Amino acid sequence: MWSSLQSSRSQQSREAGGGEENQGGQRRRLPKLKNPAMLWKNRRQQNHNNNHTEENDRDCVEEQQEEQLEEVSRRLILREEQFFSQDSPDEEEDQLLKDFEELKLQMWMAIHNTFTSSSSEQLNILRSAVASIQQQEVQDRLWTGRPEDRVPVWRPLKCISTHNNLLQKIVESRVKKAAEDELSGTEELSSPVKREVCRLGKRVKDDLLTVERTVKDCYPPQMDILNVYAGLYHQRFSTRLTELAASGLDIDDCSYLLFWVNHCYPQTILKHEDLDGKIKTACLGSLLLQDDLNRLEEQYLSHREDKVKLWLSTALKKEEERWLSSKTPELIDHYYFSPLAVDVIQVIDSSLTEFSRVIRDQSKAQRITAHLESFLCSYKKSMEEFVKGNHSNVCSVIKAHLVCEEQLRDYITGATASLSQLQSRRCLDTLSALRDCGYRYFTCPIHVQLKVCYSHLWTSVWLDGSLPVMDSVLDSLSRQLVDLTDLKPACRQSLLSVLHQDVVLQYVKRMMRSRMKSRELQVAATQRMGEDAQKINDFFREEGCTESLWIADVLCSIAEVLRLHDPGSVQLEMVSLARMFPDLSDAHVSALLSLKTGLSAADVRSIRRSVEENRHLDPSTNHSPPFFSKVKVKWLNNKINQMGL
Repeated sequence: MWSSLQSSRSQQSREAGGGEENQGGQRRRLPKLKNPAMLWKNRRQQNHNNNHTEENDRDCVEEQQEEQLEEVSRRLILREEQFFSQDSPDEEEDQLLKDFEELKLQMWMAIHNTFTSSSSEQLNILRSAVASIQQQEVQDRLWTGRPEDRVPVWRPLKCISTHNNLLQKIVESRVKKAAEDELSGTEELSSPVKREVCRLGKRVKDDLLTVERTVKDCYPPQMDILNVYAGLYHQRFSTRLTELAASGLDIDDCSYLLFWVNHCYPQTILKHEDLDGKIKTACLGSLLLQDDLNRLEEQYLSHREDKVKLWLSTALKKEEERWLSSKTPELIDHYYFSPLAVDVIQVIDSSLTEFSRVIRDQSKAQRITAHLESFLCSYKKSMEEFVKGNHSNVCSVIKAHLVCEEQLRDYITGATASLSQLQSRRCLDTLSALRDCGYRYFTCPIHVQLKVCYSHLWTSVWLDGSLPVMDSVLDSLSRQLVDLTDLKPACRQSLLSVLHQDVVLQYVKRMMRSRMKSRELQVAATQRMGEDAQKINDFFREEGCTESLWIADVLCSIAEVLRLHDPGSVQLEMVSLARMFPDLSDAHVSALLSLKTGLSAADVRSIRRSVEENRHLDPSTNHSPPFFSKVKVKWLNNKINQMGL
């Protein structure tokens, strides 16, 4: 297009035959801008002395050329109106046509040079050209509706339409040049497709920023030139990416193209701090049609799913091989450690990070996280099978994998945006089962050894203090805990919390099965329970367990129920206990009341009814962990129902 404009310009110059005045002297013509630089050089020679430097001359040329465009446009309009308001020679009309063609050529030269220079002189020329375009557009409208024989043959000039077509050609040329430019700083990218996409994206970004920062001020707001350019660049970028998408991309090129379509272009270009909110992104849409986008995203997701599945299964297989080789896990900071959780988290996290920049619909991330859920199920099964075997390294392996469970739990709890609520719950349930498997390995032997000590609770030797039952329990437990010194402190504290609850749980279970036939026995039991509760709490606090100190409230509250005599006071204490522990059922209430003497059947019914009416209906209002739900007293509830209490 530009070469044709240049050719037309040369032809017009030859036909015009110079810039002489009309021999008849009837009408003064404007000089034709065949060579603006030479024209204004001659004017300078007439108005200034010869001592000016050549650089000042060039500056003056550019200033006057900019002024000349707008002025020429205005004066041509005056000549046009004068010509068609009176009878004039045909030669004058021919000259007007040539002058209008010369004006258009100068305007298009200014538009064509939009991106070649950002100097103030060039911008002033562009601003003048745009003003000329507007003048001519207004004049086109003024001629609309007049008789055809009284309308110039060159009207309408359609400058806006030509301007927009020229912008399209400029954008096409610049995008094509960027695609072919191999020396543009993209050499580090691994494939020709990646390098071309990057070059195209960089061209779009740089040119849109140039329009926003400099070019936009040369245009009136109603032309919305930024969005005009944005639409043109979007169209050309989209056309080329669509061609690339249809060419059969390998997975690396596919993911890189999606990265530009779904992330880089909409996020870093259209939402650049200088462009954000100024470009009508809703009108642009996606760079790829939905069918093409779906096809590329499916190609990427299928490949990524296969890779994640392979990486996770390989990591677990290698870990199982280490278990079965009887090797002891690595000691880091004096506790056992396995790299499995770190490897798994890196696989999932890196995949999700890449996914977030490649796939637009973030809910599809569940296709990746689903493989984490499957991995955890396999991991749990493998650990359960390993624990059943007779392996010399089972103790150290379990300690290392309790650390893994903690790391995976922290990651899943924090990855709420990527996992659905259902996925997150299932993953955490699986991890809880994995953790319980490890805990059972340590707690079951401890339970066996403590069982003998527990058997003396709520007996006469315990009541009268002749046998220090709780001291024996805690001494035995202390010896067992020596084997946990090489367990990570956080995991050790969690395991101690389980043991703490279990000690109190066994204590309460023994209590529920006991019978105190006199008031004196209740008083003695109350005193002993308070002492035991304090010993248990002190022991676990000294061991560094702070998570389960709340459980001391259980024994203290039960002791208070046993101490009180007045049915009204007992009722208030039972309501308080039910509010503190929402899992305290009616069966538990009945079991506790059965330990007391002096309560009538009517008192028991009244207390039970009051507890049900005054407990919190919404369990979320209380944050105490479940405790009484682990104490099975169904047998007692059935018996009470049979008795009509």
